Amino acid sequence: MNRRLVILVGSVVLLDTLFYAALAPLLPSLSSEFGLNKGGAGLLVGIYPIGTFLGALPAGWATARYGPRPTVLVSLVVMAAAALVFAFGNTIELLYLGRLLQGLAGAASWTAGLAWLAQGTSVERRGEALGFGIGAGVVGAQLGPVLGSVAHLIGRGPAFAGTAVAAAVIAAFAVRTPEPHVESGTTNASPISLLRNGRYLFALMIFVIPSMAFGVIEVLVPLRLNELGSSAELIGLIFFLAGTVEAIVSPVVGRLSDSVGVLRIVRIGMFLAAVLLVSLYFPTTVLVLAFALVLCSAAIGMLWVPAGKLVSLAAERLDVDQGWAFAFQNSTWSLSIGAGATLGGALAAFGGDLLAYGAAGALCAVVGLVMFGRRPAAAVSSDP
Repeated sequence: MNRRLVILVGSVVLLDTLFYAALAPLLPSLSSEFGLNKGGAGLLVGIYPIGTFLGALPAGWATARYGPRPTVLVSLVVMAAAALVFAFGNTIELLYLGRLLQGLAGAASWTAGLAWLAQGTSVERRGEALGFGIGAGVVGAQLGPVLGSVAHLIGRGPAFAGTAVAAAVIAAFAVRTPEPHVESGTTNASPISLLRNGRYLFALMIFVIPSMAFGVIEVLVPLRLNELGSSAELIGLIFFLAGTVEAIVSPVVGRLSDSVGVLRIVRIGMFLAAVLLVSLYFPTTVLVLAFALVLCSAAIGMLWVPAGKLVSLAAERLDVDQGWAFAFQNSTWSLSIGAGATLGGALAAFGGDLLAYGAAGALCAVVGLVMFGRRPAAAVSSDP
């Protein structure tokens, strides 16, 4: 593996998810400050993936046309601007704008970053490399609540302005990192061919369900922890622990996907997620809810890397640029997590948290049951 490239891509996606996940411990106080109900809180969470959806396909085009490095650099500029808007915004509309811009930047950073990583890594090590890259994003997600807790203590301004400085530092590192010897625009197949490929569509399906579940979690768990008496700092610590476990799981799953394929991993993850999502409703103490969240995060974390490897391999077989492959993936993720956050908040407001958790768990169970009877044929194999 190209360690410099892994470090760079890991740093880019870490910074993106750091800002994204910082909202969790701030959500109760922001809801109180701006008078948001669960639906409004869900929109504040969900507008980020809306931005990712809007930016994913343009990011795929830019990566295929100009290469991953220029696209990553543009994403870092937008990321810095989004951080400053969120840092100093004094209306809910400005906070929505900051989250939307961050979603646009996230689309470019993940699309170009993972494409860069896939292009620069051999097939035999690609699952492991993607595991480290996605794992870095998970680390950012676990550090995000810590940043949110700091912002709660010292204010959004100084806390989030620091992420703009970090974006500038990473951009300087990216400028000095060479791209792999793959000329942009040399692939022959249309990106539409990906959407006609069963292997690729299977990979996208893997992203849909856990992404929706994660959106539900991000809205309901912080609010429930607050109801049980947790401070913003404690909420941040709990999400930090959950993210730590998920970050450990990702590289391990990446290695397994290189050796045994993806089907068994995804089956187990879907069934575990189905059970553990519903279990999030029942705890009446902070400790038990925190433990359930850690387990649920680990189950969901089993699904990202196998899907990412299938996305990359399908594009390679079809001679489609990796940028397009990860652009469609990001579109799928953004729609799913946005739907999960928005619909989860709406369902909870309408019929209670159990309805939202139950719907997410049922989706995981249905997909797991469908996959249980499926043989590890070529459509799902991770062998090159």
